[in-house]
Amino acid sequence: MTVEELRAALVGTWASIAPEIRPSKSPDGTIKPFFLERHFVYHPEDRFELTVTSLADPFGKAKLATIEIAGHMLWRGEHAIAQGAQKVDFVADEAYAVTPLLQPFADLLGKVATDGYAPWKLGERQSILGKAFPPFGLQKGATFKEYDLVHLAHGMLFWGARNVDGRGFDTEANRPTNLQIPLVRAES
Repeated sequence: MTVEELRAALVGTWASIAPEIRPSKSPDGTIKPFFLERHFVYHPEDRFELTVTSLADPFGKAKLATIEIAGHMLWRGEHAIAQGAQKVDFVADEAYAVTPLLQPFADLLGKVATDGYAPWKLGERQSILGKAFPPFGLQKGATFKEYDLVHLAHGMLFWGARNVDGRGFDTEANRPTNLQIPLVRAES
């Protein structure tokens, strides 16, 4: 599949099959589980929208927060993980927002994310685009970017698997080298 064919096949809505787990790093450097569900929309002209629902438990019974990201995808060439896989950078240059869905999480944000924010309230969305957001390690004025990969196979969309040591995809050297749980076609 050429890059143009991949881009055409990618257009539409994709979603998690079930709750997923990722390794993440605590502020003290220890590894902890991050449970989530993803909803991804790829638009022509390399635009994307991603909603990640953070879950408080592995079965998705308690939703912790929604994270909404929108921006552009930059195609960087073939990735060696699988025939047809492509290196892609996701750049959150249009939107990046958080909505707390559990009161303890809203309370936590009220303690650690205060500079430039209204008081954090349950169910209220706040933009973190271009702002410092310590829970995600975001610096004021910086544009969030991930060095990832995209692969379509058997009607499923694969991105890169998270590094087991909790490192993000924040540099080319940290670009993933394995595939993660796939997304499947979903209704818009």
